[in-house]
Amino acid sequence: MKIGKILSVFAIVLVVVSCNKNGAQNKPLKTEVDSLSYAIGVSVAQNVKAAPFKDDFDHDVFYQGYKNVIDSADVKIDETLAQEIIRGYMQKKQQEMAEKQKEEAAKKAEEQYGDIKVEGEKLMAENISKEGVQTTESGLQYIVLKEGEGEKPSSSDRVKVHYHGTLFDGTVFDSSVDRGEPTTFGVGQVIKGWTEGLQLMSVGSKYKFFIPQELAYGATPRPGGAIKPFMPLIFEVELIEIVK
Repeated sequence: MKIGKILSVFAIVLVVVSCNKNGAQNKPLKTEVDSLSYAIGVSVAQNVKAAPFKDDFDHDVFYQGYKNVIDSADVKIDETLAQEIIRGYMQKKQQEMAEKQKEEAAKKAEEQYGDIKVEGEKLMAENISKEGVQTTESGLQYIVLKEGEGEKPSSSDRVKVHYHGTLFDGTVFDSSVDRGEPTTFGVGQVIKGWTEGLQLMSVGSKYKFFIPQELAYGATPRPGGAIKPFMPLIFEVELIEIVK
């Protein structure tokens, strides 16, 4: 466990000669411990260089933490808090990177599939005027095919449903009805249009949902499938039960 911490990106250890304020000293590696110490320094430095925080990393403060722990003197952050800070910072950076990648993917997809986005927005706008169509504040459109009398699920519930998914041109891309077997999943574990729509339904209901692309798969649907970036989707959904 201690070796794992030493070799982690933020390990609170560094070879003194590699990071002291007087500059690195080229000490010869005479002993096995010398080699181990140097190897740990190399490993930590390589991880820091490869990390998303490399440009912000303060080597002097890093060395200060190292020396404070070694000398048992004025340690400002205990080990538990140190791990929390590390986890929190890494999660924030990972989220920032994921958002940046998502934005870049959306920009690239819009350049390639912009015509599909425009067409989808047109289809959704035209669909509003059709008989029986209701629209929520988010832009989700739906028709009540059958109203049930059971309770409505919350976002934390699991539900059993039958569904039939198509594109606006009628292409079927997924259907539990065609498979002959209902499916069970968490209300909060699916696309936004489903999560919102299911909470409108009472058990026993059957609705038809018209889901705009921003509440479906947006710019990043599953590669190779019938659903292209920015496509709106249609689902007929029967809410069979809330799974307790």
